[in-house]
Amino acid sequence: MSVTSHGTSLAIRGGSRALAGNAGDMFTWPIVTEEDEQAVLEVLRRGAMSATDVTHKFEADLAEYFGTRHVLCHNTGTAAIQAALWACGVRRGDEVISQSMTYWGSSLQVYSLGATPVFAEMEPHSLCLDPADIERHISPRTRAIVSVHYSGYPTDMDPLMEIARKHGLKVVEDVSHAQGGLYKGRLLGTIGDVGAMSIMSGKSLACGEGGFLLTDDTEIFERAAAFGHYERIGGLETQGLSHLAGMPIGGYKYRMHQLSSAVGRVQLRGYDARVVEIQKAMNYFWDQLEGVPGIRPHRPAKDSGSTMGGWYAAKGLYVPEEMDNVPVARFCDAVNAECEGSGFQTRPGANILMHTHPMLNEYDVFGDGKPTRIAFSDRDLRQPEGSLPVTESLPGRCYGIPWFKHYRPAVIDQYAEAFRKVAQNPDQLS
Repeated sequence: MSVTSHGTSLAIRGGSRALAGNAGDMFTWPIVTEEDEQAVLEVLRRGAMSATDVTHKFEADLAEYFGTRHVLCHNTGTAAIQAALWACGVRRGDEVISQSMTYWGSSLQVYSLGATPVFAEMEPHSLCLDPADIERHISPRTRAIVSVHYSGYPTDMDPLMEIARKHGLKVVEDVSHAQGGLYKGRLLGTIGDVGAMSIMSGKSLACGEGGFLLTDDTEIFERAAAFGHYERIGGLETQGLSHLAGMPIGGYKYRMHQLSSAVGRVQLRGYDARVVEIQKAMNYFWDQLEGVPGIRPHRPAKDSGSTMGGWYAAKGLYVPEEMDNVPVARFCDAVNAECEGSGFQTRPGANILMHTHPMLNEYDVFGDGKPTRIAFSDRDLRQPEGSLPVTESLPGRCYGIPWFKHYRPAVIDQYAEAFRKVAQNPDQLS
């Protein structure tokens, strides 16, 4: 790639692009090596795709990596979170507090447990659950909080845990975006009662398709195992479960496919080195944009002891007030014009807001005669537009940034220039 000469005219206005050429493998993910291929072939050639021996080894690897007593692999992160919530005692009529702007798999599976999600506000700087807004949403039916380390940014866990302990609530950390990330020096997933996450092929820790939960609480681990891993129930020690051997309590079959666990073992061995490279590249990108009006980094302070893990689904924060109130979508269009043909496109916003979506407010999933969101509750828990004003403002205040997999300053500089060029010329966006 090479930087083309340009004046102050933006590419969207007919000026020269900030970038020319393709970034090659800068965005290629996952990184698949011969070692990954051989691990898969070993499972295939002995016909062990539906066995559990490799998965048990992967669980041991993960337990050592996280420094935790128990790990339980699942076929998806959604399943791992569902099992974690059930193991934490979520049942019919209960409520689970989480954030609205996130992938639905962070909390929507509580429907299958007869429970309902309740959404609290998010912090504008972190895009994570705001601990200061949690307590007003707690009711006698609240059983758990799901903290999502969104786009790699660690949730502020200390005040969240203090609130949870005060009210006797369990905390499930959704680490799907942040494997290997730290909160004040502690690995994400090890702070709450249980951590759970997806490790599908797009995540920074990739296995193909799958997920897992981790916990130091033996009862939570064994209840989760009994929920969707019928072949393990006979060996459980928790009173009242072992005699159920052969039948999963939840009626689900959630074991991880061994091709995924084989890939996961190899990926985990190289994960820390790849995270270091990604963090170096991503922090370098933001360092080049320090002080540019209209855009802010989505990352913790450098001296906080907190990190972004593998920086999955990387975001930037948008300040329209510093951009002549130009909408973030128009800003993204202009950046894409500067980057055309380079292998990267930005998009405005993030995940769909769940609290205003008709699926949660109107649809009767199980035929109960009223929306499932309130089917098992004694009050109307629906949260219409306007109920979470901070959260509702966030799609207009964030956008995607390049997810660099390699530290190559000469290439990263060009992408930084594309964002800088647009941000410094808002008058050309109207």
